[in-house]
Amino acid sequence: MGKNKLAKFAELETFPHVFQVSSNELLSGKSFKNKGKWNEIVFNNNNPIVLELGCGKGEYTVGLAEIFPDKNFIGVDIKGARIWKGAKDSYIKDMKNVAFIRTNIEMINHFFAKDEVSEIWLTFPDPQMKKTTKRLTSTNFMKLYQMFVKDNGLIHLKTDSNFMFTYTSEMIKANNYYTIISTDDLYKTITDDSILGIKTFYEQQWLERGLSIKYIKFLLEHKDVFIEPDIEIEKDGYKSFGRNKSNIQQDNVHIKQNIKS
Repeated sequence: MGKNKLAKFAELETFPHVFQVSSNELLSGKSFKNKGKWNEIVFNNNNPIVLELGCGKGEYTVGLAEIFPDKNFIGVDIKGARIWKGAKDSYIKDMKNVAFIRTNIEMINHFFAKDEVSEIWLTFPDPQMKKTTKRLTSTNFMKLYQMFVKDNGLIHLKTDSNFMFTYTSEMIKANNYYTIISTDDLYKTITDDSILGIKTFYEQQWLERGLSIKYIKFLLEHKDVFIEPDIEIEKDGYKSFGRNKSNIQQDNVHIKQNIKS
């Protein structure tokens, strides 16, 4: 592990608004100290709590918190070196409505009590084309979310993946969730919404690759029975998570070849 990562991990430990708990500790039955008390212990207000799951560098968490000072935002990711960026920025800006949790998303229910969260943002999650239960918009996760999200709380999905967009649309339809917004080309459809104007580092790369950004906002109505959509979906024909310029250039070639064919 590089010295830079070690330095970031060490600094994360010093940030009062960053919380790191091991899976073993959570599974041992020990209750997380902030569960049910985030507004009381961390934010010192009664404002709505919004989560960004898979927050990466935390650009969305911090950006939304700047736009909505009357809401509390918590970014969640397992990668400490990524969280460090948003944690550092919000710490320097002395933002009182931002926090971060380093944990697996599958463990998120251990951190929040019933009805403690009002909204969830899913920003460019891995579409998990081979593992339905791993998709962050699968019914598996809807069951998980409704353990702590208020009835009819908001779920936002922003994705470059046509597979993820199609799957989520079908999941919503199969379970009769109410859709507020659904577009397969965000920046051509909605131009005046400051929320959607926040672009993450990787989103900007995808836009440069000529990929359209998809967006869905729907209401998480609490349910007892869930239905997984029974539909074949064409898989994405590009690498959704290329992290460097060489990958981007290769993917652009593949995209052009697919268009010609």
